[in-house]
Amino acid sequence: MTKPFAGIRVLDFTQVFAGPFGSFQLALLGADVIKVERPGGEEMRNGPLSKEWSDRGMAPGWLAINANKRNIALDMKDPAAVEIVKRLVKTADVVTENFRPGVMDRLGIGYEALSAINPQLIYCAVSGFGQNGPERNTPSYDGRIQAVSGIMSITGHEGTGPTRAGFAVCDAIGGMTSAFAIASALFQRSHTGKGQCIDVAMLDATLTFLSPLVSEHTTTGHVHGQYGNQAISRRPTANLFKVGEDNLLLAVNTERQFQALMRAIGQPELLDDPRFADWHGRAEHEPALREIIETAFATADIATWEARLAEAGAPASQVRTIAEAVKHPQLEHRDVLQSVESPYGTLNLIGSGFRLAHGGGSINRPPAAPGEHAIEVLTEAGYSPDEIKAFQTAGVI
Repeated sequence: MTKPFAGIRVLDFTQVFAGPFGSFQLALLGADVIKVERPGGEEMRNGPLSKEWSDRGMAPGWLAINANKRNIALDMKDPAAVEIVKRLVKTADVVTENFRPGVMDRLGIGYEALSAINPQLIYCAVSGFGQNGPERNTPSYDGRIQAVSGIMSITGHEGTGPTRAGFAVCDAIGGMTSAFAIASALFQRSHTGKGQCIDVAMLDATLTFLSPLVSEHTTTGHVHGQYGNQAISRRPTANLFKVGEDNLLLAVNTERQFQALMRAIGQPELLDDPRFADWHGRAEHEPALREIIETAFATADIATWEARLAEAGAPASQVRTIAEAVKHPQLEHRDVLQSVESPYGTLNLIGSGFRLAHGGGSINRPPAAPGEHAIEVLTEAGYSPDEIKAFQTAGVI
């Protein structure tokens, strides 16, 4: 079955996480993504986690977001490489990059230069702060965007100070936003025939994900603090509770769920206790309520309570490690981890975060070595074997 982006060709100049994560979403859904790297590959290939994989230029974090892509390595300081890009862009639908604003222009392959060759080109520039504004040229990494956007100010426990999220959340948001933006521009082009330049700022994208908290501030003046593991609803039963040495996250936010929780822990009489008659009282008497709940939880192990609460209709989950999460029966049932053969054995990687009825995302090609598909790509572009050999000899590819 044909995938949504079959027939769409993407020249991908992105590196590290945000940009490659976005182009990976398109590659999963059938786009022919040609990743353009410098000779030897980008720095993300050499991560600190595993020396074995780093020495291969296949760091696990890089593997995760570069499957399904073809690869060509170009020395963009060489004018011949610039001419190769200009030839490739003639048959491209999309160019995506995440350099600092102006870098691609200085190389001679910015939007103005490439759109003059291909007016229908969709050009997506991903950066921390966007293509204009006072911060446009300042360095932007995930941690900085977490700090600037307000994410760190609302993460962590009161009294311990701001805490960074446990993964590169702003990079992921920026990358997913770029994929959606490119898909939108391609759809728009289908009925206007016009290409365009897309400006994706990680800071802007992050604020859209924070929009409920932003609107609470802009409409009421409320300044959010650090609420630890308590839910944004501020319900005292939507928090982390101890079950022996383990941790159970309750997500009990509605009246029906609270009633289910009280019945599940064998305390239905508390529903008539004036201290816990409504959410205001429950919040006021949170320490007493917590003690009652955790005393009940001490009577069984965490697996028992997780099952018992699920049956009762009180949302809860033990806090799992990533190693435990990927083995969860629900994820196994949905084939979230996909396998692909590589020169280094079978790789198990995460695919699309959604399922289509037909033509959905899948991993069909392992992540490539730097320049692995150079001859193939240049031959398709019309270069002769002698020309390609000359490029190799000169170090252009």
